[in-house]
Amino acid sequence: MTILLTGATGFLGSHLLERLLRLDYNIVILKRSFSNTWRIRHLLNKVKSYDIDVVDIEKPFQEQKIDVVIHTSTSYGRKNESISDIVNTNLMFSLKLLEIATFFNTDTFFNTDTLLYKYLNHYSLSKKQFVEWLKYFSDKIKVVNLKIEHMYGPKDDDTKFVTWLISQLLQNVSSIDLTEGKQKRDFIYIDDVVDVYVLLLKKYKELKSFTELDVGTGSQIELKEFILKIYNEVKKIKNINTQLKFGVLPYREGEFMEINENVKPLYELGWKPKTSLDEGIKNTIKGIYND
Repeated sequence: MTILLTGATGFLGSHLLERLLRLDYNIVILKRSFSNTWRIRHLLNKVKSYDIDVVDIEKPFQEQKIDVVIHTSTSYGRKNESISDIVNTNLMFSLKLLEIATFFNTDTFFNTDTLLYKYLNHYSLSKKQFVEWLKYFSDKIKVVNLKIEHMYGPKDDDTKFVTWLISQLLQNVSSIDLTEGKQKRDFIYIDDVVDVYVLLLKKYKELKSFTELDVGTGSQIELKEFILKIYNEVKKIKNINTQLKFGVLPYREGEFMEINENVKPLYELGWKPKTSLDEGIKNTIKGIYND
């Protein structure tokens, strides 16, 4: 099987690439000529890559039969991107990729979605708009849409909350301003997310033309409790006296206090998380600390 993977230089994509190569899949990746490849530098000689700022994205489909597309590239809007830049990545580029995959008779399109509320921000709105197109195309190409909860782990971007928080604590900053932290989230470790893709790759021919799954552990924890777990774990490896100032920041506009998720269908397919929250936190801290 030949898999076209987008976002291979990113957090999820890099972990996926590592695992899929270990399982002997033939992998083609899309990136940009200026992409920072630090996460996958050791793997580049094992894949065929195309710089999509240099060649048209039709080229990989023309040069080999692509059986499955796994689309993980995204713009969160955390790096001062304009709304149009976010929409261009999350909707227009994604739609073009979907259209080309359909034209070249690719069997299945895996999309990486979010459990966030549609109108929460520009990122979530653009992601949900693309899902409407996925549904529209699902009579022509099989679609697997994975709505992922808050994934975390080593090699994540430092703009992400968990990585940022750990880095701040390791630097022993004097204080960190936080919300009251009563909102509940389902934190899922990156290896468990990758396990979902691997399982569904094995089962993709059994799936419906449009399959949508919530990807989470099914266990939610208050953000304050999660932060305190990280704080206490960092203290085991480094003497810190950072003050955690809960309640200083207001909740963001449109903040939701619990996640509306249903992970039962995913469990029924034979998946279950293998990494406990405590173990995942330890692994993530270790990865950042050693860097």
